[in-house]
Amino acid sequence: MIKGIDVSSYQPTDYSTKGMDFVFIKITEGTSYTNPKWVEQRKTARDAGLVTGFYHFGRSGSVTKQADYFLSKINLKAGDMLVLDWEDTAVTNAEKDRWIKYVQEKRPQHRVLLYCNTNFWLNHDTTSFAGDGLWIAHYNGKPGNPGIKHPWRFHQYTDSPIDTNLARFDSRAALREWAGG
Repeated sequence: MIKGIDVSSYQPTDYSTKGMDFVFIKITEGTSYTNPKWVEQRKTARDAGLVTGFYHFGRSGSVTKQADYFLSKINLKAGDMLVLDWEDTAVTNAEKDRWIKYVQEKRPQHRVLLYCNTNFWLNHDTTSFAGDGLWIAHYNGKPGNPGIKHPWRFHQYTDSPIDTNLARFDSRAALREWAGG
C-alpha cells in the first residue's frame, strides 16, 4: 500500500509531501465556496510528483450545478482523480449517484470516486455505488483495514496531525497508471 494525505483550506499551501505518493485537495463546496488555497496546494503536490485528486463537498440542491461549479474551477491533467465528498445527510443516495455519473459523463477520461465515512457507507448508503472507487474514512487504529466488506481504493485512517490515507496500490506508478496518468 502507498500513503497520501488530503488537504483543504485548513492546511497550509506548503504542506509536507515527505513520504507521500498522492494527495486529495478540496476545491469546492455547494455552488458558492472555493478553497482559496487549492491552486497553491496543487502546485505543492505537482512539484513533489504526487498523484493528485480533487474533491467537492456535496450539499443538498442541484447536483449538476454543483458538479459544473466544481469542474469549472479545474484545469485537469491526465491522471487527476475527481471525488464527491459525501458527508451531508441532506444529500440523498440518488443525488450522490447522479453527481458521480454526471461527472463521469463530463470527464470520462478521469476516475471519479466517492468519499464517505463508514457510518454513511453502512447506515446511510442504499445503492453501494461509488463510481470508480470508494475512499472510506474510518479511524479505527487499523490503517489499511477500514472494517467494511465492499472493495475500497483509499482508506483515511486518521486526522492527526493531518488527514492521512492508504491506497490499495503497490506503488505510486501503479496508482498513476490506474488514474490514467
